[in-house]
Amino acid sequence: MRHCEISPLKRKAYHAVIPAIMPAVFFLIVATPVETLGCFTRGLLASVVALASGLAALGTAIMGVRGQSRSDVYAGWWVISTLILTIPVVALLILA
Repeated sequence: MRHCEISPLKRKAYHAVIPAIMPAVFFLIVATPVETLGCFTRGLLASVVALASGLAALGTAIMGVRGQSRSDVYAGWWVISTLILTIPVVALLILA
């Protein structure tokens, strides 16, 4: 099976820029005034984003471990994605 080559710019976009959307959305929701969304809705949205980000982080961690076991030279990119995607989960735990 041949490994599909991706350009370095696309690799950065797939593993750093796109996962960074989740923390950006989370902090946008957290920074929104309570009067705008209401306390319950704001908390629910932040929890849903953190949960989705945590599940995506779990998926990228599995992909990274799988790549590491296959000696994939690009497995480190999955670790970067995992670290970025865990930011909303950690922030939710700190803010809670």
